[in-house]
Amino acid sequence: MYAVIETGGKQYRVEVGTELAVELLEVEAGQEITLDRVLLVADGDEAAIGRPVVDGAVVSATVLRNDRAAKVISFKYKPKARRRVKKGHRQEQTVLRITDVTLNGKSAAEEARKAAEAKKTERQRLEEAAATQAAADAALAATLAEKVAEAAPADEAPKKTRQRAAKAEAPMIEKAPAEAVPEVPEVPEVAEAAEEAPTAPKPRRSRAAKKEG
Repeated sequence: MYAVIETGGKQYRVEVGTELAVELLEVEAGQEITLDRVLLVADGDEAAIGRPVVDGAVVSATVLRNDRAAKVISFKYKPKARRRVKKGHRQEQTVLRITDVTLNGKSAAEEARKAAEAKKTERQRLEEAAATQAAADAALAATLAEKVAEAAPADEAPKKTRQRAAKAEAPMIEKAPAEAVPEVPEVPEVAEAAEEAPTAPKPRRSRAAKKEG
């Protein structure tokens, strides 16, 4: 479904989702407005032509922003007169987005939503259902785990925790001080005898043995 609207002395062909820049309107960004100057509404093979407007036809739009159009250069000159005039102009405008076209209670936005829903394949629907079920199962599992942890007795603590508690309760074994170990006395006589013992002389080798070696 599309419509032809009139605003600012100009006509525009619009449909749901169309963004267009019209002559400046006294509105603010984000505001919802209604364009009631609808000259024509067409839906498939059917069309309603207004004289001058279509009765019961309404076009809804959202104001995106108020800004200015691109600059237009106007340049004039007169030959042989040395006259040059260059001017620039930026027209102020309002940018709209069409949200709905309604004719006698029939909404184009609702029809577009139903068409988009019908285009979804069966596989996409199954994937969405599976994702929803997985999220619900995960939430249920987390809830059950919390309940089990709260109901578990203290004796069922982890093995490492029990071992650490047993080590903390066990008495510490005191080590014997270093002074309690008896020292072996040195025997001065043996050490002096070893120092005074003569060293045996090495046997001398003859010249013949040295030459053979």
